[in-house]
Amino acid sequence: MVAGPRLSESAGAVFAVLAGAGHATRPQLAALAGLSKPTVSAAVAELERARLATRSGTAHGATGRSAALYRLGPAAGSVLAVDLGSTHTAVRACALDGTVIAARTTYGGDSSPTDITAPTDARPRDTVRAVLDGLEPGSVRAVVIAVPDVVRDVAGTGPCSAAPVPPAIALPATPAIAAAVAALDLPPGAAVHIENNVNCAALAELHEGAARGRHTFGYLQVGHGIGLGIVVGGQVLRGAGGAAGEIARLPYPWAQGQDAVLEGMEEYAGAGSLMRRVAAGWTDEDGPAPRDAAELFALAGDGHATARRYVDTHAREVGRLAAATTAVLDPGLIVLGGGIGANPQLLPGVRAELARLSWPTEVVGSEVGGNGTVAGAARLAVAGGIQTVTQAAGAKD
Repeated sequence: MVAGPRLSESAGAVFAVLAGAGHATRPQLAALAGLSKPTVSAAVAELERARLATRSGTAHGATGRSAALYRLGPAAGSVLAVDLGSTHTAVRACALDGTVIAARTTYGGDSSPTDITAPTDARPRDTVRAVLDGLEPGSVRAVVIAVPDVVRDVAGTGPCSAAPVPPAIALPATPAIAAAVAALDLPPGAAVHIENNVNCAALAELHEGAARGRHTFGYLQVGHGIGLGIVVGGQVLRGAGGAAGEIARLPYPWAQGQDAVLEGMEEYAGAGSLMRRVAAGWTDEDGPAPRDAAELFALAGDGHATARRYVDTHAREVGRLAAATTAVLDPGLIVLGGGIGANPQLLPGVRAELARLSWPTEVVGSEVGGNGTVAGAARLAVAGGIQTVTQAAGAKD
């Protein structure tokens, strides 16, 4: 997106406040920004001239007095969030006040994940293009892409939060995923930021999900793969190399006479391994075998004894992951998410196993569900989009 006019510092501050509020009067903007009413009046006029703010109506107070109501203007632009997942691609376009403009999700199939690194698979790119085609050309200010990969913080900026996102500071550790990102055909000129998918989901839980009001917690994702989002002091921690929370690398198996294998924990605790164990142990007396984890959990919910046994066993395994998390982090709260982890049938077994192996820790299910990653990415994208408008502020003051 072509850079807009440089704003005064006060106009930049008022723009950021207006984006956060969605709509506000001048007195409200003055109170929220901590500026005088004359300064806010001048800032609003500046934003109106730049088409970054526009009058949207009139607010009437209890005393009968009225005041002009403002919202973001047409030049404010939009942002794009992409969840480039192992089994799906989810795309969300938002205005800079967080309002969802358009969204689209495509899936790779019922049981086999989409290979996002396959050069002939155009579905992620097509999903992105379907959303972009509905936006004003050149309006996208920032893009955040969530990937199932370690993301290296090449600029050394530390933890991620909902604060403004510096553009182009991170890269996927896996070249194939980096190539998949490059193949998305993103709009030129937009600031692009890449973040780990579990970190994005943890942010969504922090701001709009099960961890609202909690500044320290662990988001434990169990699905096709496993991962951990670590939130401390309201920030998602990346670690020195971007690999904080990569619990797939926990040594497994870990017993006398056995050698741990790379990512053996994910291989054992992920959905694929669970379903292979189910297929190997299912008998003709059990009826038709479930094709995937969703069918397994549905059967267990209907009272199928064998399915229930596998679900209960897996809940204990996830409980041990939760105990490992608690032993290292003492998070106080663990939010279970992911295609398997978010299923409420796991909660009793996870809680019981964690209580047996570690100290008291609250365990709850995800409240943002399958949209958590794209929601967290959208939050980061909005923050980045606001920064593109305000980063030159002060040049005129």
